[in-house]
Amino acid sequence: MSGSGASLEQLEQQLERAIENVRQVRIVVSDFQPQGQPALNQKLQQICRDLAEIDKLRPSVQDIQVPLEVFDYIDAGRNPQLFTKDCMEKAHSKNEEVKGKINAYRMFKAHLLVELSAVFPSELKYYRAVRMEDRSNQ
Repeated sequence: MSGSGASLEQLEQQLERAIENVRQVRIVVSDFQPQGQPALNQKLQQICRDLAEIDKLRPSVQDIQVPLEVFDYIDAGRNPQLFTKDCMEKAHSKNEEVKGKINAYRMFKAHLLVELSAVFPSELKYYRAVRMEDRSNQ
């Protein structure tokens, strides 16, 4: 595995550990008992150590670019791993829309050429001859 990949995996593990510790602190705090104070202090110190470790990993992963939309996704409570899937679906939808427009323009062009040939037959012959020359010169 490359250095960046290994660093990314370490960061992921460290983040998961920190999240789990924060979850445990939330449980302890939500039903706080005075005898739980030492355990709470220990968990808070562990969170501080986790954050320090995460900060140490920052230089090895700072060149990784994350689209800002991913953070919007996370803030909305959605799974960031589905971001790429949604982007692909949006791109596919836009592609289908553009294909439809292209087909509409092609049909319009064909219809226009039929109508022009009825009204301006000699000009259309000249147009087609010029187009053929352009295509053969390319």
